[in-house]
Amino acid sequence: MTPDSPDQGRFTAETARYRRELVAHCYRMVGSAHDAEDLVQETYLRAWRSYAGFEGRSSVRTWLYTIATNVCLTALKPRPVRVLPSGLTGPYDGVDRVPTPVAPGEVSWLEPLPDARIAAPASDPVAVVVGRESLRLALVASLHHLPARQRAILLLREVLAFTAAETAEILGTTTAAVKSGLQRARARLDELDPEPETLLEPTDPRARALLDGYVAAFEHSDARLLERVLRADATLEATPFRDWQSGRATCLHVLDTYVLGAPGAWRMLPTTANGQPAAVVYHRATEGALRADGVVVLSATATGVSRVVKFQDPGLVALFGFPDVLDP
Repeated sequence: MTPDSPDQGRFTAETARYRRELVAHCYRMVGSAHDAEDLVQETYLRAWRSYAGFEGRSSVRTWLYTIATNVCLTALKPRPVRVLPSGLTGPYDGVDRVPTPVAPGEVSWLEPLPDARIAAPASDPVAVVVGRESLRLALVASLHHLPARQRAILLLREVLAFTAAETAEILGTTTAAVKSGLQRARARLDELDPEPETLLEPTDPRARALLDGYVAAFEHSDARLLERVLRADATLEATPFRDWQSGRATCLHVLDTYVLGAPGAWRMLPTTANGQPAAVVYHRATEGALRADGVVVLSATATGVSRVVKFQDPGLVALFGFPDVLDP
């Protein structure tokens, strides 16, 4: 087949519609938005190479998920598990230690995923909600405590609704092995998060109000605004730092003492990530320009923000479609 052959047109027509959901699947599997894009690209390359031999023995969707899942499993073999700071240790009890980053390469960090990369059509509200719920940061972080094949089984069965027989075929195993793996995966997730928290949809006005309050607190360097936004039991964590905080008073102390700085040092632009309210973050270290700093994701509930996760990685800002430097 050549790139401009009739087969290329048929291939594109039959497969292009699944790209967004494949990105979401690969992200759940590997925990990195950057890696997910690369793995989907590899999936389509392999699918194109084998398209001539695809005879419709399964649906195009099942065929693509078979390739994508196995591409992810192969990629995961030499890679460390991606985590958040809360997956490494318990909260830091002290308050007077300057946060210090983990040495480069020591830990592989989970990354946020821009909702815009995987958004389901607005005409399918059920798919929108299911997609968001299966991409919540807490769930994705928990998934990465599972062995890779158990993770794949759980995602294929419970998120993507493949049957046990279809999942077995995708993974090249038996139905009994799929059922056993799913049972173990569910049990492990229940240990990690026995009562998953109910979060507000990012479109909920209450969620947007909480995000606006968090942004205003940073841009005005006002810890009192943060106090109104955070729940009493709120947690605060940031990559690439190992220490994380639990409890509003401790979170406020750390932010006010080491992070907020002077008014105007921070600028945040609202967005959404992992089905949660988020903001891309810019920082002005001196009197120069506001430069990309990373992304912050909030867990918004009816009683306030329960969790703040800051990803200090300037490269993520471009992934979310924002510039590296803000024009004053």
